[in-house]
Amino acid sequence: MASHIVGYPRMGPKRELKFALESFWDGKSSAEDLQKVAADLRSSIWKQMDSVGIKYIPSNTFSYYDQVLDTTAMLGAVPERYNWAGGEIGFGTYFSMARGNASVPAMEMTKWFDTNYHFIVPELGPNTKFSYASHKAVNEYKEAKELGIDTVPVIVGPVSYLLLSKPAKGVEKSFPLLSLLEKILPVYKEVAAELKAAGASWIQFDEPTLVLDLEHHQLEAFTKAYAELESSLSGLNVLIETYFADIPAAAYKTLTSLKGVTGFGFDFVRGPQTLDLIKGEFPSGKYLFAGVVDGRNIWANDLASSLSTLEALEGIVGKEKLVVSTSCSLLHTAVDLVNETKLDKEIKSWLAFAAQKVVEVNALAKALAGQKDESIFSENAAAQASRKSSPRVTNEAVQKAAAALKGSDHRRATNVSARLDAQQKKLNLPVLPTTTIGSFPQTLELRRVRREYKANKISEDDYIKAIKEEISKVVKLQEELDIDVLVHGEPERNDMVEYFGEQLSGFAFTVNGWVQSYGSRCVKPPIIYGDVSRPKAMTVFWSSLAQSMTARPMKGMLTGPVTILNWSFVRNDQPRFETCYQIALAIKDEVEDLEKAGINVIQIDEAALREGLPLRKSEQSFYLEWAVHSFRITNCGVQDTTQIHTHMCYSNFNDIIHSIIDMDADVITIENSRSDEKLLSVFREGVKYGAGIGPGVYDIHSPRIPSTEEIADRKYSEVKPALSNMVAAAKLLRTELASAK
Repeated sequence: MASHIVGYPRMGPKRELKFALESFWDGKSSAEDLQKVAADLRSSIWKQMDSVGIKYIPSNTFSYYDQVLDTTAMLGAVPERYNWAGGEIGFGTYFSMARGNASVPAMEMTKWFDTNYHFIVPELGPNTKFSYASHKAVNEYKEAKELGIDTVPVIVGPVSYLLLSKPAKGVEKSFPLLSLLEKILPVYKEVAAELKAAGASWIQFDEPTLVLDLEHHQLEAFTKAYAELESSLSGLNVLIETYFADIPAAAYKTLTSLKGVTGFGFDFVRGPQTLDLIKGEFPSGKYLFAGVVDGRNIWANDLASSLSTLEALEGIVGKEKLVVSTSCSLLHTAVDLVNETKLDKEIKSWLAFAAQKVVEVNALAKALAGQKDESIFSENAAAQASRKSSPRVTNEAVQKAAAALKGSDHRRATNVSARLDAQQKKLNLPVLPTTTIGSFPQTLELRRVRREYKANKISEDDYIKAIKEEISKVVKLQEELDIDVLVHGEPERNDMVEYFGEQLSGFAFTVNGWVQSYGSRCVKPPIIYGDVSRPKAMTVFWSSLAQSMTARPMKGMLTGPVTILNWSFVRNDQPRFETCYQIALAIKDEVEDLEKAGINVIQIDEAALREGLPLRKSEQSFYLEWAVHSFRITNCGVQDTTQIHTHMCYSNFNDIIHSIIDMDADVITIENSRSDEKLLSVFREGVKYGAGIGPGVYDIHSPRIPSTEEIADRKYSEVKPALSNMVAAAKLLRTELASAK
C-alpha cells in the first residue's frame, strides 16, 4: 500500500515558525529557541504522516527560509559579499543571503514557477567555489530516524538548481550556467554517500524545470548529470519529482530513460496530458508516483474520480509499482482545516488543507490495495454532490451576464490620445503630474481601530470618525506637498484583495488559512467558491468623502479582476477565465458608481497580471487574451473624461508589453526605482505606447522587501521627505521643459 507526499508546509498550523523567525531576527530570542520551534514542527509533521499511514514521508522539505537557498548553502555557493569564511553555514550567513544585513543587500527573490511562493535566486559564475557546506538534508534524515521514522530526503535536483540560477553581478549575462554541472555534482555525491551511510533507502530529487519548454542541450544536461551520479546513487532508490504542468514529450523521453533512477513523479492535476504519454510507454519495472491530490488548492479531492485514474494507471505500471501522491509539495496550500472554527459548515465540507490531503492520499492508496474505507468515500461523494447542487454556488443572473460577454471585446469608444486630451481639459493637470500608488502607512493605532470595529468593540460611528480623521490627515499632507492627483490613503483596508472579497458574494475567508509567500511572510488567500457578484458599492462612500475634502482630483482605488483571481484559491469546477469575467463585471459596477459619484481618476491595480502566466509558451497567449479582456471589461463603459490608471508591480515586462498596451489604460504606473530604469527602456525601445506612463521613483520597499508589518510601521517621517523630493524633481523638470520649449 504505497503513498507519498511531495513536501509539506513549514510555517506550522498557527504560523509558529513565522513568529519564531521574527522574534529571532529582532534579537528577542536565541538561535536555540528558533531551533527548538523548528524541531517541534518537523517532528509533529513526520509523526502525523506516520500515524496516517504514509509510506514515503519527505524530510528536508522544512526550511528556515527557502529550499533553493538551502541548496545554495549545501553547495557552499555563498556570494563573496557575505564574507563567508568556510565551514558549516550558520544562521548568520544564511539569513544575510536571504534578507541582507546592515552592510550588504539580500540575494534576489523571484517567483517559484507560476505559484505565489518566492525563492532566493542563486548567483553563480565561472569562479564560484562549491563545497559541501550545509549538512541539513542528512541531519534531518537522522532526526526523523531517531523518532523511529524512515523518511525520503528531498533535494532540489542539480539541473533544475542551475536552470533556476542567474549569472552573478559582473558575470557575462550569456554565461552558460549548465557548464557548472561538473563542479556541483561532487557535492551531490557526498550528500548521497552520507545519506546511504545514515541508512536512507530512497532519495527524492525535485526537477520541476522538466515541465518547461527546454532546449535540446538543456535536456541533455539531465542525461549527463544522472549518468554521472549513477554509481554514487547505487544502493539508493532514486525518485525524480516533477510538478506544475504537463511534461513535454521530449522531456518525458529524457526523464524516463535516465540512468539509475527508480521512480518518476508527475502532476496529474495541472498536467493531465502526461497520462497519455504514460499510456504510450512507461519503462517496465520503474515506480510511478501519481500526483492526483492537488497540492495548490484547498478543495477536497474527488476520490471516486481519482481512484478511476489510478486504476487505469495500475493497468499500465502494475500494482506493485504505483504510488499515490500529491501533485506537488503541499507548501502551496493552507495547513490544517481543524483550525477553521468559523467557516460555514457546508463550505467546510468541500475543503481539504494539507493535513486533510495527507489523509486523502492514504485513503486512495488503501482503496487501491483493496482496503477501501467506505465511510471516507461516501462522505466525500456526498460533499462533492452538495457542492455541485448548492444554490450558494450558482447565481443564474451572473452566469447569464458572463456568458453574454463573449460577443464583444469591450474597448472604450475613442482612442487613448483623444481620451487624454479630454481628460486634460477636465482635470487641468500640470506637465509631469505627480501622484502616489495609493496606500499610506498604517499606524498601530489605526490597525487597532479596525480590529476593534471588526470585533464589535467600537460603534460604526466611532469607526467612521477615526477613518475620516486619518483620510483628512493624508489629504492635508498631500496638499502641503503639492501633489497633483491625490489618494485617500486606504486606512479602511486590511489587504488589497481581502478588502474587496469581503464585500463580494461567492467569497469565503479563513482564520488560519495562511500560505508562505517568502521567508516569514505569509498570505491568507480568500476562497472563491461560487459565482461572484457585487451586492452593493464597496469604495464609493470613502472615495466621495475624500473627494469632498479637496479641490484636486481624488483617485478611486480598486484591485483588478485578474489580481483578485491570482491571489485567491479559485473554484476548480469551471475554467479560471469564467471566474475572472465574473469578478470583472463586479468591478465594472464599482467603476461606474465611482464615476457617477464624481470621481474622475480611477486606478485599477493589476499587480498580479503576470503571476498567472502559464509556464508553457503554447498556453500563454490564451491566458493573456482573457486576462487583458477582463481588465478592459471593468472600464469600457466610462466617459472619455474619466482617467483610468493601472498599477503594475516590478516584473519582467518585456515579454508581455503588447498585452499591457492592449489593456488600453489611460495611464500605467510601474514600479521602476528597483529595476534601474530597465522597465522604462521597454517603453522607449521600439514600442508604440501612446498612453500616459508613471514611473515609480520612490521605492516603498527599499532597502529590502519588508513584511506587511514593517511597511505598516514605516513612519510618515520616511514618507514625507521622499514625496517632497518627488514633487521637487517634477517641478524642476517642468521648468527645464518650459525653457527648452
